[in-house]
Amino acid sequence: MQQNLHFSFYLPRSKALSQAINRVATSNLKERGAFFTKKKVAYAILDLCGYSSDKPLYLWRFLEPSFGNGDFLFPAVERLIAAFKRDKGSLAKAELLFNAIRAIELHSETFEKTSAELVKRLITYGVAISTAYKLVKQWLLNDDFLLTEIDGYFDIIAGNPPYIRQEHIPNLLQKVYKQKFNTYYGRADLYVLFYERGLDLLKNKGILGYICANRWIKNKYGTLLRSKIAKNFRLKFFINLEEINVFHMKVLAYPAITVIQKGIKGHTYIALNVCNVTNDLARIAEDMLLSEKGKIISNIKIINNVAVNSDPWLLNDPHILNLIRRLEVMYPTIEDAEVQIGIGVATGADKIFIRKYEELPVEKNRKLKLVVTSDCTQNEIIWGGKGIINPYLASGQLASFKAFPLFAFYMKKHQKALKKRYIARKQPNKWYKTIDKINLQLLTTPKLLIPDIKNKMMVLYDAGEYYPHHNLYVVTSERWNLKALQTILRSSIALMFVMIYSVRMKGGFFRFQAQYLRRIRLPKLMDLSSQQILSLIRVAKTNNQQEIDSVVLPLFKISKTEAKELFTFIKSIQKNSLRNKGEK
Repeated sequence: MQQNLHFSFYLPRSKALSQAINRVATSNLKERGAFFTKKKVAYAILDLCGYSSDKPLYLWRFLEPSFGNGDFLFPAVERLIAAFKRDKGSLAKAELLFNAIRAIELHSETFEKTSAELVKRLITYGVAISTAYKLVKQWLLNDDFLLTEIDGYFDIIAGNPPYIRQEHIPNLLQKVYKQKFNTYYGRADLYVLFYERGLDLLKNKGILGYICANRWIKNKYGTLLRSKIAKNFRLKFFINLEEINVFHMKVLAYPAITVIQKGIKGHTYIALNVCNVTNDLARIAEDMLLSEKGKIISNIKIINNVAVNSDPWLLNDPHILNLIRRLEVMYPTIEDAEVQIGIGVATGADKIFIRKYEELPVEKNRKLKLVVTSDCTQNEIIWGGKGIINPYLASGQLASFKAFPLFAFYMKKHQKALKKRYIARKQPNKWYKTIDKINLQLLTTPKLLIPDIKNKMMVLYDAGEYYPHHNLYVVTSERWNLKALQTILRSSIALMFVMIYSVRMKGGFFRFQAQYLRRIRLPKLMDLSSQQILSLIRVAKTNNQQEIDSVVLPLFKISKTEAKELFTFIKSIQKNSLRNKGEK
């Protein structure tokens, strides 16, 4: 079965595919995602994978999928040689190590430079010159890890996959990757495929350790990878490294160390707040290994059943996870409670469609008052005077130029720019439409608006005066009193759900997107008394979080112990967010 799994990678490449691979290989450092790792990070990952010189490493197989300047390769080889010399006495038979290492690099110049350096190091260790050249020729491969032939399976796979976004991958290469990999989903970056192929190349009980962006553990594009891991792997160690620079150059990558083992279920050991790559990381790796042996260490969290189907991984304090799970069992999701979540309008050309309302030179019934993120204060909307051109009639059809001459003149004036948009190229006869259709009914509908990318949850009430911009999420309901709902959504309960499920941005900001808002639980409306609803409405506009929580928490039967854990969790997250914001 395993042989069939890899057979498709060996098919001959067309000239066009080879050219596409070469285009990536010869691109600049940023475009090919080549951000090299600091030594201490590589050492920690090798330690966590168990690749240490006190083990019989010469009997194991080690794979590095993108070796770059040798950040993982060199210390791995050093440990291998030390283990061999300890047990064999000398390097006279170093050719026995031919199958101990496989390492791959796409960039030819980097490949040649690192190969030469590795030969020098082997000779320095005491390997015969001819054997050193033979080993390096056997060990290293200049090719695309995702498409190249790799012999056999591995005990340890460790490295730093490239951070390549889809827009930097040629279309043909994207197509081939999508045909060959099951986890290539949505807007996934290339590192997701490095995980898939690495996991497929592991022996039973084998271990994979990567330093990589952490977005896939919660975002949609990681859905299929999380599902794969849940079936036959476990997350063994997780170290969040968002707060420190783990690469030789500054990069916005939200990194984390993930160590995953095949065929074994068990605990996950977690460290979330590493501050210093030089001192803290070595100590935390050591603490994790001690925790695995049963020693209780306060800064290492231990969680069971992290990977469940394709669900986002919740890597937080076990107590807060217990609270989340209880609420998820007992209470309906926000949408199951008959609340709808949408998003405001995207135009694809804001500079044309959006200006000061009074300055838009079109008919009055062809423009709407627009509310944007900057109009949202802590507890109310203060309209900044912006408007948006509405190219749609109430029927949903595009307005005709003949019926609206001012609108026609303005649109035609900007026709060249509007036709350059993707949506206009896709529908050339509708070149003046917005990306999202404007629904006039939403304008007059009472709604709650939630701005995306904030360090706290803001929920604003609009009685039906404005149309929302696309950076605002829209909450509507025919069953709920929106003021009562507003209070619940401003509570620590709602904030906890978003903090748990959302990815955190640089500067301590969270994404208040629909996919995270839909995770929020609500009390069952039928269980609320009229007095409870009135109390919710009464505090809807207050900025006193304690007053809001005093009304909301009893609706979820939150105990004193749970409340303490909830507040401690939120304060710790906000403290880290403020620190990150200050650093930014």
